[in-house]
Amino acid sequence: MAQVQPKNDSDLTPPPRFGGRQSFPRPASAPRPKSSFGDGLTSLIIALVIIVGGYYLLTTYTNIQLFQSGPRFNNQWQAVFLSNGQVYFGNITDISRKQVTLENIYYLQNITQPLQRSAADGETGEDANQQLTLVKLGNELHAPEDTMYINRDFVVLMEDLQDEGRVVQAIQRYIDDQATQF
Repeated sequence: MAQVQPKNDSDLTPPPRFGGRQSFPRPASAPRPKSSFGDGLTSLIIALVIIVGGYYLLTTYTNIQLFQSGPRFNNQWQAVFLSNGQVYFGNITDISRKQVTLENIYYLQNITQPLQRSAADGETGEDANQQLTLVKLGNELHAPEDTMYINRDFVVLMEDLQDEGRVVQAIQRYIDDQATQF
């Protein structure tokens, strides 16, 4: 039996299968086909990922807040309760994801004054009378500035104080007393 030799290289390529597509080389002068919907969708997804990633990095690693949705306080005085039980009163001037800035700061201090029991009670000894006093930050031995930057991880609660409250009235008395001394 004699073998048939192909006449040229194009005879070596198998014919396309039923339903298959055969690609032909495009002439250099032919226009490119317009991009499909999938290409535009891919570009849109990539752009969204870049924008969301940039926003995340910007707000996480800097103090820049593009869309602040934190609390807005209506009154002049606020209370900031910390996880260690300490409460500070003052003016919240800034709130970010990482910290709360408090100015004009006051806090409560527990002063224990010993009381002596009378001999008529049948016992002698001392009892303690505990009294809370409002202290202005800055009057301590180390004389801190009157601005505090509190880590948000330790803030349990922030709230407005009413002008009729005992704390705000005590703060106003302190401010009035300081004004009359000078």
